[in-house]
Amino acid sequence: MAERYRRIRISGDVGERSVEYGREARAEIHHTRRGYEQAFLAKGVTWARATEIAREYLPVVQERLPQLVTEIEGIAAGSGLPVDDILAMNCRTEILWRAAATSAAGITSATHFAECSSFALEPDRTAAGTSLVGQNWDWLDVLADGVVLLEVDRPDGPNYVTIVEAGLLAKTALTGAGLALGINTLASSVDGGPGVPFHFLIRAAIDCAHAADVVELLASLPRASSGNFVVGTADGAVLNIETGAGDARTVQPVIAENGAVVHTNHFVRQPVGAYDLAPLAMADSFVRYGRMTRLIASRLDPLEIQELQSALADHADAPSGVCCHPDERSPRAAQWATLFGAVLNPARRELHVAEGNPCETPWVRYDYSGLLSS
Repeated sequence: MAERYRRIRISGDVGERSVEYGREARAEIHHTRRGYEQAFLAKGVTWARATEIAREYLPVVQERLPQLVTEIEGIAAGSGLPVDDILAMNCRTEILWRAAATSAAGITSATHFAECSSFALEPDRTAAGTSLVGQNWDWLDVLADGVVLLEVDRPDGPNYVTIVEAGLLAKTALTGAGLALGINTLASSVDGGPGVPFHFLIRAAIDCAHAADVVELLASLPRASSGNFVVGTADGAVLNIETGAGDARTVQPVIAENGAVVHTNHFVRQPVGAYDLAPLAMADSFVRYGRMTRLIASRLDPLEIQELQSALADHADAPSGVCCHPDERSPRAAQWATLFGAVLNPARRELHVAEGNPCETPWVRYDYSGLLSS
């Protein structure tokens, strides 16, 4: 079967591999850049204004995560785009929420975001006998051609694989340290302020070796936006970490119940010092959470990979179900879809991917035991 998303392997030190990423994914990065310009403009933000907003976040990233600025600069150099463009793409969460979700007055019933449905299971909850992390990633369907499977071989940290919009630092990931990471967008009334942008936090979390390290990392950094992190490790640890904008006071780990966690796009715990905007901005989150609970978390028998894949193909409350399809009532540029489904096995360094809607796309298993050997 032909792969929908290109596999791109990069190597070398931070500067070398970042330039290589930009060069090898040049076409996809330019596609992502054009798509984000349309997405921002639909929220009333010109590209010039988007890059202006993104530059506001550069000093804190330079101070707290300087190596990621080097990565941004390398991607820009390789792709032939200005650094400001790559920076704006990686600040997309903050730009969109600054435009539409900083206050309740900025949200209307017509402002809709669809994002991700995630889960993690401890080893005794899986037929594989290992922890598993999985998710669907829902985003603008017109941006699908910009997704790549990035394989990173590096001397300065654990190797990793991430399925990501080309030009962005990282998203769903599996690492040589035995860490699997899933993510969910969250939105609160105080998002879009000062701090480290969400996608820089995702990339920083990839460097962690343990679930506890992810908690400590997130608590140690000022965060510009809310976000959720689903973590599983090769030795069986599973944890969900809800974060609001702010400091350590807004980091709220959610402990697995009966060895399972599920998450969508609303806060399971009340956000500290803010209120959840999901009922207005991501109202489909609640049905999806219920379905993930029913199909995965409530099942006490060990689950096969195929059963988890089937759960990610669920269509309750279609078209905005766990498996999201474009809503024909919306303009083409505003239609959402599940761009990939993934199940990650950190112990075996395996990645199972449906490169499109899991209900109709064949799942492919990638063995990364060589690249991701500890």
